[in-house]
Amino acid sequence: MERKTDFILIGAAILDVLAQPVSADVFTSGSLAAGKVTMNTGGDAMNEASVLAGLGASVRLVSKIGQDAAGTQVIKACQSSHIDTAFIIEDSSIDTGINIVLVDGQGERHFITSPNGSLRKLSLPDIPAEALKNGKYLCFASIFVSPAFDNHAMKQLFEKAKAQGLQGLILCADMTKCKNGETLTDMKESLALLDYIFPNYEEASLLTGLADWDEIADAFLSCGVKHVILKAGAKGCFIKTADQRYWIDAYPYADCIDTTGAGDTFTACFLYALHLGMSLPDCGKFANAGASICIEAVGAAGKIKDAAQIFDRFQSMS
Repeated sequence: MERKTDFILIGAAILDVLAQPVSADVFTSGSLAAGKVTMNTGGDAMNEASVLAGLGASVRLVSKIGQDAAGTQVIKACQSSHIDTAFIIEDSSIDTGINIVLVDGQGERHFITSPNGSLRKLSLPDIPAEALKNGKYLCFASIFVSPAFDNHAMKQLFEKAKAQGLQGLILCADMTKCKNGETLTDMKESLALLDYIFPNYEEASLLTGLADWDEIADAFLSCGVKHVILKAGAKGCFIKTADQRYWIDAYPYADCIDTTGAGDTFTACFLYALHLGMSLPDCGKFANAGASICIEAVGAAGKIKDAAQIFDRFQSMS
């Protein structure tokens, strides 16, 4: 039987070991107390999949992990959230990625990662055509995380996904900072296939070499991206298409404890609202509401109970 799903998420699924709050004194003292130390699932695709599944959507996660205790925990977390794990590769030759996340007193996070773990090991041959079938939305999360996915590989993946979706698939991508001096021109062929892109301001500014919000969005649109959503943290988000432009304010009363996973939560909530048929401004407002819940507790996922929790905050926003 063919698997049908609302969302296909492609990217990293790892574990996060998170300490909060941690000051810079950690590097000058032999021991430092933190208010809380936890271990949770993490990784861009895992975070987005967890949020969407928690909201009641059907989700397929396409990822790569090791055959180890950390990988087992990732699989169990997916299964408990009813996430389809059929296309998660378990590779005995690698270790499942584990990030150390240090969160400072202002809620900003600082990552320690290993390039040898599964975090950056996903490649095009790991994703069979079957994994891309029968989905409504596909989100590649995130551009520049996996070194094997350069512009050419992403273009191949996106073209294959569009073919499997018979042109009905809505293709989206989240983003992180470019790591090898890539420019927008370097990525144009793959970006041209995207319906939605979700960088934050810093990521988008670094890739485009621009500082003005409109100019940044216009640069992505000129590449062929149909909808540009720029995440702006405490300012909210900026949305632009060929004929629409919106600034959507953030939820103003959030108590920021930890920003880990906030961007992934934003993207997942935006896609969920889009799936419900909401307007672009309301998608932005719903995503801002979801991200504001995320930052009020420690860890990347598991903070949102259900869609009603987000709608309560959504309805209180102007």
